[in-house]
Amino acid sequence: MDKQALRDAYQGYIDCLNRQDWPALGQFVGEQVHYNGKLIGLDGYRHMLEGDFQAIPDLRFVITQLIADPPHIAARLSFDCTPVGGLFGLPVDGRRVQFGENVFYEFSEGRICAVWSVIDKAAIEQQLA
Repeated sequence: MDKQALRDAYQGYIDCLNRQDWPALGQFVGEQVHYNGKLIGLDGYRHMLEGDFQAIPDLRFVITQLIADPPHIAARLSFDCTPVGGLFGLPVDGRRVQFGENVFYEFSEGRICAVWSVIDKAAIEQQLA
């Protein structure tokens, strides 16, 4: 994939997440996907995302920075949301919070095969103080 095709595939993936179009997830994510070094597979990845949307009903992925260097994508995602309970072990409990995620993806055969994610938990802690 060239840079533009990679960027387009990633935007399609983010659109899929924001629509919660779980049947289409396999178009963007490989069957043997790894998340933070652990093989979780497509089913595990889908289960993780469904759980995220259950915990955060108004979850929306917004790309604020994107770098494509095939076969990798580096992105900064931003979130402005209202979790219904705890979030990342923090007692958010219905309060609106804003935070970011730095995430790196590796693509193979046009689909995501590995994800490395770091959530800015400190930003949430500051808002709860």
